[in-house]
Amino acid sequence: MAEAADFQGTSPSPARRWLRRTGTLLAGAPLLAGLCQLSALAPAQAADDPGSVSVAVDTLSPNAPADGDTITVSGTVTNNGKKAVTAAHVGLWVGPELNTRSSIDDITEDSRSLQGTTGSEVGGKYVAKFSKLTPGVAEPFSISVPVDKLDLGDAGVYQFAVSLSGKSSAQSWDQMLGIQRTFLPWQSDEADTKTRTTFLWPLISTVHMTAETGSNAQQTPVFLNDDLAEEISAGGRLDQMLSLGENLGVTWVIDPDLLASVDAMTRSYRIQGDGDTTTAGTHQALAKQWLARLQKAVEGQEVVALPFADPDLASLAHNGTSVTGSLSHLDEATDVAATTVKTVLHVTPSTDFAWPVNGAVDPSIVKVATSAGADKVIARSDSLQETGGLSYTPSAARPIGGGTTAVVADARLSTAFQGDLTKASTATLAVQRFLAQSLTIGLQTDKQRSIVVAPQRMPTASQASAMAEAINALESGNWSETQKLTAAAAAKPDPGATTKVPSASAYPASLRRQELAKPAFQQIADTQDKLDNFKVILSDQSRVVTPFGRAVNREMSTSWRGRTAEASGFRSDVEAYLDELTSQVSLIDKSETKLSGRSATIPVTVQNNLVQGVEHLRLRLTSLSPNRLEIGGSSYYEQPVEVSGGHSQTVKFTTTAKANGKASVIAQLYTEDGQPYGNAVRFDVKVTEFTATVMLVIGGGVLLLVLAGFRMYTQRKRAAAREAEQNGPDDAAGETGEDPENPQGPEDRLKEESGTGPGADAPEQPSDLTADTAAESAGPSGTGERVDR
Repeated sequence: MAEAADFQGTSPSPARRWLRRTGTLLAGAPLLAGLCQLSALAPAQAADDPGSVSVAVDTLSPNAPADGDTITVSGTVTNNGKKAVTAAHVGLWVGPELNTRSSIDDITEDSRSLQGTTGSEVGGKYVAKFSKLTPGVAEPFSISVPVDKLDLGDAGVYQFAVSLSGKSSAQSWDQMLGIQRTFLPWQSDEADTKTRTTFLWPLISTVHMTAETGSNAQQTPVFLNDDLAEEISAGGRLDQMLSLGENLGVTWVIDPDLLASVDAMTRSYRIQGDGDTTTAGTHQALAKQWLARLQKAVEGQEVVALPFADPDLASLAHNGTSVTGSLSHLDEATDVAATTVKTVLHVTPSTDFAWPVNGAVDPSIVKVATSAGADKVIARSDSLQETGGLSYTPSAARPIGGGTTAVVADARLSTAFQGDLTKASTATLAVQRFLAQSLTIGLQTDKQRSIVVAPQRMPTASQASAMAEAINALESGNWSETQKLTAAAAAKPDPGATTKVPSASAYPASLRRQELAKPAFQQIADTQDKLDNFKVILSDQSRVVTPFGRAVNREMSTSWRGRTAEASGFRSDVEAYLDELTSQVSLIDKSETKLSGRSATIPVTVQNNLVQGVEHLRLRLTSLSPNRLEIGGSSYYEQPVEVSGGHSQTVKFTTTAKANGKASVIAQLYTEDGQPYGNAVRFDVKVTEFTATVMLVIGGGVLLLVLAGFRMYTQRKRAAAREAEQNGPDDAAGETGEDPENPQGPEDRLKEESGTGPGADAPEQPSDLTADTAAESAGPSGTGERVDR
């Protein structure tokens, strides 16, 4: 019967229809559940998808619009998919107002996400259309829209987005395929209370000069390389910093070592080559031009001078204070800072600010930073963090005890321009984020505050360009005004702001790993000890003390962070060059000396190959066998030594022999304070003293010679007499050949023949020994002293 009911022309019964519908629903339930799951998963998957089309916003002008302005947005869109996009258009979106600084951070992190609130699209004619976007091809766009078309409300920071929508062969409906979110600061009228903003503009570089200088009167400096010339040349990093900064209301923060290095380049200088070779520097005109521009730029501006060579305060605090003398180098670097800046730039800088790396502080860093006279420490808010629950960002100045003020730079603003900003799109986003954070600070409260921005120490040219764009926007905006760093430090602190310096354990491990280690400070101390021992013998100490003192400052520079091998190489080169100079004053080696007789002199030669004279030296000669050989009546004797530059001096010591044999002798130079100088010279003296037996033998020989001479005389006398009797008186006189007017007796002739008469040369004294070393040249040896200016 059931089968008959399904025959053609037969209507199914109500029961059968109910069974059929129920079966269909049960069969479709799994498919429906699957569709629901796909629908639920779609948003989650899309949230991680930045889209198949990338949108780059290269310019947004003006950065902070006012009433009546027209905003122009330009950039590129690139199809990163494998299929073409058709019927595409670029649109502008204005999102809701952002009321907190953390909400700006959230948008920054998800700036390319297709999910999230985007607000409403401006639409209409304010779009850029593309009929087709080919895969891999970047297409430019530019959209201009009057600000009154954006329906902006009260003053604040608004999310601003640029999107690309279109179709593809896989998805034939219009959809958003890419987006770039940024920020639009909106302050149409002058703010009732403006934020006072201080922006530090650092002129800092790496170490460029060595300790080596020429031997001429000008002491021609030697540079590690020619990198500094590249930095100050057109388009270079320091050229850009100067070109941009001279038109901004900033506080210049300058390392005096940079000024000293560029100033040295204005005269004759040389570049270190391979081995001991150097080449002449050729950028004098460039250096003069850069310095002249800087002198003009800082006229009437605030200039803060860091200690010379920007010493690493954290490294010194954590690893250097246990090494004797390390803190004294910070004192010297601070003392020379003001003099250098005033001499080169003709302005008087402030030297009471200390700036640890990244503004990270702990008690030991603060203690070291203030030990050289600074009473203000530039910290950062991610180190000196707020713990009082303030609802707004407090002013920078904080009293932290002991009469010291921490000037706390805002971390978000200070780090806004880090990273690679060579692309216009990344630079534009950094500027808009900076302005958004700045305006949000101003809108937090009606209380006026002083905010400090301390960017990275050595910004790249692209980072500096973005910084300058942001500062220009601030200066033309309606919510901020420029303030000097000294004024920010003197501003009244917020009562609720934290004043507690974080503990040493809170110091970032990433920064601690980059510090100079304790062995580095020990090597610096060793170099200083050698310098102290060397300078006391010099007639012109400044030729050595100045260049090596500045080189020691450079060994502690912050610029060595992350460059451990280069830092170690620099320290070793400085020490090696100092060793080479000290070795130019030395004793000349001696071979074995023979000493005959009871007393004689021993010569010792001191050679000075420096271009300047040495003094305050004493040469000590010590007998290791005083029972065999005495020197100056004792086991040792010393004499003062002064030697002109490029000359040598031989010092003679009187010795007395006590017994035959070899005696070892040591010659050593000492400074006047008793410190050994240079290497000692050891040699042997062979003593051959005359004994009584030898003297008896020699006396007998002399007696035999006298008797033989007397016998010859008598024989000749007799022969002459006989001959005179035979020939007469006249012939006798003629044959003897005597001069009747000047008769010479036989004794005289005998003495002359034997070598003892008046015509014989006088013999040398036994104690008058000749030096056993060759005579030294009177002219300078080698290139002479290679010391600094």
